[in-house]
Amino acid sequence: MSKSPSKNLWVTVIGLSESGLDSLSKASTAALTKADIIFGPPRHLALIGETKAEQIAWPVPFADGIKMLLEMRGKQVVVLASGDPFWFGAGTTLAKHLEPHEWCAFPGPSTFSLAASHMGWPHEHTPCYGLHAAPLSRLRPMLANGAKALVLLRDGNAVHALAAYLTEQGFGASELTVLEALGGPRETVSTHQANTLAVQTFQHPVCAAITITGDGASLPRASGRPDTWFDSDGQMTKRPVRALTLSALAPQFGEHLWDIGGGSGSISIEWLLSHSSLTATTIEPQESRAARIAENAARLGVDRLKVIHGSAPDVLADLAKPDVVFVGGGLSATMLEWLLSNLPKGTRLVANAVTLETEALLLTAQAKHGGDLLKAELSQVQPLGSKRGWKASFPIVQWSHTL
Repeated sequence: MSKSPSKNLWVTVIGLSESGLDSLSKASTAALTKADIIFGPPRHLALIGETKAEQIAWPVPFADGIKMLLEMRGKQVVVLASGDPFWFGAGTTLAKHLEPHEWCAFPGPSTFSLAASHMGWPHEHTPCYGLHAAPLSRLRPMLANGAKALVLLRDGNAVHALAAYLTEQGFGASELTVLEALGGPRETVSTHQANTLAVQTFQHPVCAAITITGDGASLPRASGRPDTWFDSDGQMTKRPVRALTLSALAPQFGEHLWDIGGGSGSISIEWLLSHSSLTATTIEPQESRAARIAENAARLGVDRLKVIHGSAPDVLADLAKPDVVFVGGGLSATMLEWLLSNLPKGTRLVANAVTLETEALLLTAQAKHGGDLLKAELSQVQPLGSKRGWKASFPIVQWSHTL
């Protein structure tokens, strides 16, 4: 992103590649020349060498540097970042702390762009992951034979961690092309198989281009994943009902879900798997189940799920308001009244009932407030002596209502 110069402009974010000053545009070079302070990681400062401007190394942790930057108001500051500052870069975080008229940015070629060009992979069809400070399990949803991805890693040691993770998941035959210090004099590219990666040193910055191969299990893309993907003590919305429930919840871009009575977390996890813009909070009164939900979410690559150990409606008032609410168990007249009285107009509510008491509550609510009622009765084939027969599950009554 770039903006026209303004008298209020005091921060210029410059994307720097491994070739240092040679990669900069005229505008970036001019900004460096006019700067009072150049603020950036030590590696980036080393790439530009000595300057007339004062150079300050960005501290660790990263958040400490934000406070330092804001104290520099009144001076012309250049912030150095890697490649494209708004492609898994620092620019996104900086923009949140600055007014629009206070900053501009001059991006350089991102590591992802350089890696895609080297591999000959179409950028628009290749998932890109920035895992500098994120768990490798974020890759879990895309692990399937033939899938490809570009992954930015924290450091050289993370290459070995990535290879070990792929092997643990059953995809040890995957091909890893390790691209080190792309775009500069230290650039090195090597190809390995995950489960035979030798002990060696890789230099930062490092990107891995992965071609997934192996016989590991692949997570289905559609709602209603097999129950075996979720660790559970038995308290879980089962696969067919989960598919019906996700359809009723109807996730849309950027929405936030409350999953009340999380159980195994299967509903909120599948909600988050629908799209990266979605967020969710699950409320679970049993501590062991709350811990299990967090573990399931992390293992399936949606560690952004917020898990609240507590009882509804007691803990709900302090939470960010949802766009959608799901109640999978434990619905009471008190909870329902709280939801109907406190949630904003337009909030979508979906509640499932198994017991006659909860079913009666939903029937009364639908008669009073409207919405849709659905009754699902499912049966599965089970052994019956030497033959087979249908075994019926408890029927599910589902109420869907927009406040």
